[in-house]
Amino acid sequence: MSELSRRSFVNVAAGAAIAAVGSTAVGSAAIGAPTRGSAASLRVKPNTGARKLRKAVMIGMCGDGANVLEKFKILKDAGFDGVEMDSPTSIPMSDIVKASEATGIKVHGMVDSVHWKYHLNNPEEKVRQMGLDGLIQCLRDAHTCGSTSILLVPAVVNEQMPYDKAWELSVEQIKKALPIAEELKVQIAVENVWNNFLLSPMEAARYVDEFKSPWVKWHFDIGNVANYGWAEQWIHILGDRLAKLHIKEFSRKKRNDEGLWKGFAVDLMEGDNNWPAIMKALDDVGYTGGEGGWATIEMGGGDVKRMQQLSEMLDKIIASQVG
Repeated sequence: MSELSRRSFVNVAAGAAIAAVGSTAVGSAAIGAPTRGSAASLRVKPNTGARKLRKAVMIGMCGDGANVLEKFKILKDAGFDGVEMDSPTSIPMSDIVKASEATGIKVHGMVDSVHWKYHLNNPEEKVRQMGLDGLIQCLRDAHTCGSTSILLVPAVVNEQMPYDKAWELSVEQIKKALPIAEELKVQIAVENVWNNFLLSPMEAARYVDEFKSPWVKWHFDIGNVANYGWAEQWIHILGDRLAKLHIKEFSRKKRNDEGLWKGFAVDLMEGDNNWPAIMKALDDVGYTGGEGGWATIEMGGGDVKRMQQLSEMLDKIIASQVG
């Protein structure tokens, strides 16, 4: 999700936490448990060295800068390593590539920005095809920009689109795109959003395993899960299935006192995310080893000063330690 308005496309009930609890039974019984173990313990190599994460933001957060080159320069000066962009976009791909080469800012990922409009589980085949076309175009745009993954919301569950069909139809469509993902060497990274689908880490792991492919992974949004779960638990269970991270905050108190969506109205380190435990979990599954995985802030942006502030906040989060 790149913006709150996109998330609000889905009408989420306040009882999402209850649904999440019930979904564990679905994921482990009806659908099946993760095929590689609940923590992917045989596949991960814990990071015992220095913790490393590469910092990024969503392009729409950078309010200053008249064009993509100026925005990339601002992000570089603020201490960021990369950015996520949307596909399709009105910005010419050639301008994005040139800006990346000129500044060193990596377009590490792209967001399939049609997935909320053309659901891969829509009952109408022509709509599913439009969703698949958008997914494939996003893969091609990502390859052009040198991205290693795309972000995908695979399905939406509601009264008209049932859970089991969401699983079946979305898997069917994504499998059609896998040959292209493999050819282009771009991963399809499924994100946890408030779409009433894949509400537990066990289900999320099982869904990724369904494809039996290194080109389907998980784009884990830490803030989104705080409404009904704990990020460190998801990280341990997803293990090597993790492709990318979205960094944002959520306050259960503000949710309870002011309404569901107000839970996001807090700055980093002012909500309920246990950042030391989250960082430790990322160490445990090896996400912070080597050159480090990507950590992309997705929240309210602003001017140059705000970009610098967010960069400094993320530095503090990355450095946080348990105990």
